[in-house]
Amino acid sequence: MSAACGCEHDEPETTSGEEAEEAARPWWRDRGIMVPVFSGVAFLTGLVLEWAGLEVPALVLFWIGLLLGASTFTPGAIRKLFKGKLGIGLLMTISAVGAVILGYVEEAAALAFLYSIAEALEDKAMDRARGGLRALLKLVPETATIRRDGASVEVPAKDLAVGQLMLVRPGERIATDGIVRTGRSSLDTSAITGESIPVEVEPGDTVSAGAINTAGALEVETTAAGTDNSLTTIVDLVEKAQAEKGDRARLADRIARPLVPGVLILAALVAIIGSLLGDPELWITRALVVLVAASPCALAISVPLTVVAAIGSASKFGVIIKSGAVFERFGVIRHVAVDKTGTLTRNEPAVTAVLTAEGVTEKQALAWAAALEQHSTHPLAAAITAAAPGAPAADGVTEQAGHGIEGTLDGARITVGSPRWLDAGTLGEQVAGLEEQGMTVVIVHRDGTPVAAIGVRDELRPEVPEVVRTLAAQGIGVTMLTGDNARTARALAAQAGIGDVRAELRPEDKAAAIAELGEKGAVAMIGDGINDAPALAAADIGIAMGATGSDAAIESADVAFTGHDLRLLPRAFDHARRGRHIINQNIILSLLIITALLPLALFGVLGLAAVVLVHEIAEVVVILNGLRAARTRKSAA
Repeated sequence: MSAACGCEHDEPETTSGEEAEEAARPWWRDRGIMVPVFSGVAFLTGLVLEWAGLEVPALVLFWIGLLLGASTFTPGAIRKLFKGKLGIGLLMTISAVGAVILGYVEEAAALAFLYSIAEALEDKAMDRARGGLRALLKLVPETATIRRDGASVEVPAKDLAVGQLMLVRPGERIATDGIVRTGRSSLDTSAITGESIPVEVEPGDTVSAGAINTAGALEVETTAAGTDNSLTTIVDLVEKAQAEKGDRARLADRIARPLVPGVLILAALVAIIGSLLGDPELWITRALVVLVAASPCALAISVPLTVVAAIGSASKFGVIIKSGAVFERFGVIRHVAVDKTGTLTRNEPAVTAVLTAEGVTEKQALAWAAALEQHSTHPLAAAITAAAPGAPAADGVTEQAGHGIEGTLDGARITVGSPRWLDAGTLGEQVAGLEEQGMTVVIVHRDGTPVAAIGVRDELRPEVPEVVRTLAAQGIGVTMLTGDNARTARALAAQAGIGDVRAELRPEDKAAAIAELGEKGAVAMIGDGINDAPALAAADIGIAMGATGSDAAIESADVAFTGHDLRLLPRAFDHARRGRHIINQNIILSLLIITALLPLALFGVLGLAAVVLVHEIAEVVVILNGLRAARTRKSAA
């Protein structure tokens, strides 16, 4: 039970694996469910016997139901009291004890049963809300096959270590991250990334834990331990996110926490003043009813349950939200700034033109550039490296985000960067022509002299125009931010349907643009390169594209997409807005419950059993409403 809800039955901390085992246990073997069930059976049987005129057996069963139900919250309430903590379980304990003292054992049994069953339902609701994490953990097989001394040996997946050679047969899941050493195949990564198109892999390609090998056998060299891979990292991020609170969760806490001592004071005043002015037994009874009526359990659970459910379900379609506060901010975004390279484009750039100065060959130019670019995480670097296979690596390489990269090769200082940073020399006019054709151009200098210009083209992702239209329908504006030249940026933006284009930006310029956009409302930034990190950090919500993207970008981001399909963006916004709407509903509903029940309890319209019943039914309604956030919709449209 969430501590926020004031539950008093202490539980040891558990790992995700233990939670998964606990979730697999049948309900009839779960003490948390069966004790309230037996309490209810005893109470209801007692009612039948009382109706039949068997008063003594009925009283015995009421006592059994009372003791069973109270055992789920009273011990914890007393322990918390000695620690100076006042919880809702204490209010229920005082009400039950008071009812017994006044001779209302039947009402006390009803209170204990209804409260204990509501607490059990809340536990199960939180457990279900975390179901997305358990689903992710189940993507890792229990065992893996490794090569050892020329033989195939099956070992527990959790015992895998870095550097082992793992055999993955067709139909098997990959147990941890690694690099393909032999074999070619297709991988189904849909459960991790949300993308249904199989990923083709061959020697040298990286693979992630949880992917299904759908074709040929693979030998994979592990690059992560079985207990510390990309999948466990995602689970860890989501677990931390579910524990962190946003503004509305803190608002609910600010209201709920003072309510407990406030309710105790109110009940005491009702009992004292009422006893002085009227029948003491009547007013003490009403004071006990007030204790129950004003209990803020529904309010305290309403927000955390919804956030846990929503964050967990988002992880199932490839959106990792790093905190409850981020989730709440996600729902108020009004503008999105989007990086061009690797985000709006396919992230499959290819060299399409090479211009060289006199005395320099295309092969030399590409080799010099590739010697540096093989050290870079920028998407365009991969295109240049692929165009010059076998190029030697440069020494002393340093990367200046948004400008370019420098290093030493065979004693010469090589510099590769954008035309905004490096002079194109005699190639200037031809460089402008390449840019007008929609290419991104990098200039190559050798010992300070321009020697080449390399044109790279990266095509627009096919889903981008649809995504831009969907975001517009959601009332969310889109701005392209890029360090690329204005001609290339405008050509791509026209294809995408984006009207606001900011080009030739350095990383600090992107951060400044985010600040400017933020003056008009909450803004999100989505990117995947190291030069996006300042803008990601400056935005209200930073979104890293692809969990396998730049580490700096993902570290700076609040949200990470495990896939590269931009349709995740409007879907994530729709999911967050829906969750925020449910949170608002639950807060209002919870406060209305207390507001309605208090006067009814104070003026004796409802008795103890009736108030308990209404209160716990209302709590169940809040729980069920919160669990709606666990449902996902295929499309935001």
